[in-house]
Amino acid sequence: MRDGFIKVCAATPMVRVADTIYNADQMLNIIERCEKDGVKILVFPELGITGYTCGDLFLQNTLLREARKQMLRIAALTKGMDVLTAVGLPFMKDGALYNTAAVIQNGELLGLVPKSHIPNYSEYYEGRHFHQGNEEPEPYYMEELGREVMFGTNQLFRCLNMPDLVVSFEICEDLWVPVPPSSRHTAAGATVIGNLSAGDETTGKALYRCDLVRSQSARLVSGYIYASAGEGESTTDLVFAGHNLIAENGTLLKESARFVNECIVSELDLEKLAGERRRMTTYHGGAEDYKTYRTIPYSYQHLSKTELTRCIDRHPFVPDERQDRERRCDEIIRIQAMGLKKRLSHTGIDTAVIGISGGLDSTLAVLIAVRAFDMLGLDHKNITAVTMPCFGTTGRTYQNAVALTNQLGASLKEIPVNNSVLLHLSDIGHDPELHDITYENAQARMRTLVLMDVANQVNGLVIGTGDMSELALGWATYNGDHMSMYGVNASVPKTLVRYLVQYFADTADNPQLCRVLYDILDTPVSPELLPPENGEIAQRTEDIVGPYELHDFYLYYILRFGFTPSKVFRLAAAAFKGVYDRGTILKWLAVFYKRFFTQQFKRSCLPDGPKVGSVAVSPRGDLRMPSDACVRIWMEDLKNMEDE
Repeated sequence: MRDGFIKVCAATPMVRVADTIYNADQMLNIIERCEKDGVKILVFPELGITGYTCGDLFLQNTLLREARKQMLRIAALTKGMDVLTAVGLPFMKDGALYNTAAVIQNGELLGLVPKSHIPNYSEYYEGRHFHQGNEEPEPYYMEELGREVMFGTNQLFRCLNMPDLVVSFEICEDLWVPVPPSSRHTAAGATVIGNLSAGDETTGKALYRCDLVRSQSARLVSGYIYASAGEGESTTDLVFAGHNLIAENGTLLKESARFVNECIVSELDLEKLAGERRRMTTYHGGAEDYKTYRTIPYSYQHLSKTELTRCIDRHPFVPDERQDRERRCDEIIRIQAMGLKKRLSHTGIDTAVIGISGGLDSTLAVLIAVRAFDMLGLDHKNITAVTMPCFGTTGRTYQNAVALTNQLGASLKEIPVNNSVLLHLSDIGHDPELHDITYENAQARMRTLVLMDVANQVNGLVIGTGDMSELALGWATYNGDHMSMYGVNASVPKTLVRYLVQYFADTADNPQLCRVLYDILDTPVSPELLPPENGEIAQRTEDIVGPYELHDFYLYYILRFGFTPSKVFRLAAAAFKGVYDRGTILKWLAVFYKRFFTQQFKRSCLPDGPKVGSVAVSPRGDLRMPSDACVRIWMEDLKNMEDE
């Protein structure tokens, strides 16, 4: 269970209607298999011991007696097994029949959870047989066990040796009502919901079911395990497809094929769920009925490292599917442009000044400026793109900067800063042959000085070009390229910058503009502060600070979920397997932590800029971090990884 991962399963066994012995045997086979595979939570379909489609056979004492007997047999035969299992059966209590989930683990019947909402419309006629379950649990004496078992909806099954694991259950229709019991359960502390279901299949229902499970897991910030009845149920009037789903906080982790009985397995990240709830200070408000809940403790005998089978996205900021990616790009561009539009209209300024380098960030910034100007009905000529060649500028980036400006119809202003920088270096007594940090930063600060003064000349707004990945790493010159009057890219990670520029290129009507944008996309990322070698870029950013795709991965999981260094490393090793070896991943992760902590002072005084995603580093909202925080305990955690 290391790093908060727990393996779960939604299973649809073959059933024979009313054959309780056969059905229990099928369940036991799956339980044994899940136990061997390290599954810790297993959910079976609704009324699985008898079959959902028994109809008036539910009124037969023989069926009810045998269902209870097989439930107890399943419980007894799980002695020594860790897997927490929910099986469905009709259960008689005090003269009334209930559609019930029996929760079983390690030979014990832990609790009985009745269905809250009994459908009695269209093809459903459960009200003919079943009563609505009570919310507040009450003790029910089981003669066969010689003890009481809690019976009621409001039960929390809390794992004693996994503090973040609290499981509750609801049954089929309970999910489809306006306020499902699971909403109440999670407010009371449940982190994982199991749903024993038997929804029949009709055209279009599967898509709605997926959306329902996924959205409920998002609303609850929980794991959700949905197991549905399948082949073997009566087809007198209905067909059941065995549509099983496992979701986590809005993400569908696993989905079974339909019309075949399958067991689907995935891992839920309990630390991720707990971290999200901790961050959302409104999450725990509003539940006033905690007193009606009973907590049922249980524990696992064997807790080992859970092998990950779930997909770990290498680029969490960038959707994999092209259609989703294009939709995301369009939305982000609109957010950036709207932010700049508001700033321009509020200040009454109709001129923008941008340092154009021929690199990705400045390209995106000028494209956003053009979009904002179009929204305001302003002439593109009011955008002053300033190219400032210096010691490291190559012909390729210079030509692309010029061509891009011309194709966009902006005003180009070329101001070489070589002589100004050399004069400044002379003034401070610095040898221009010494290509150190002073040599590099003098160029960045000189360029910012030029932009600010040009903005004064034309009564313009200096638009910042730096992206969020650079800000996270502190890869910006303090009071140099780190400063502007409005930073349109401030919450856009580098991996996404590339796709945003590509989106502009893919959707542009101007073939010449497309050609320039594609060439910029092919240009290595570089600050171009060192002299070229044989006319080519001599300084590649990713050779110095590491691959941006790694740093963006680290940034996402560290800021979004607060994961430990060891967990971030484990996720990165899984995501980038075959791309980077473990030593490389660990090396750049250490660099990220060191730079992230030491460079906070730059982020503490960032210019305004629009938030576009769930992660941002603005000191006014998303990252209120002291500039003098110590990174020691994070580095010690990484050191432990090196020693493994």
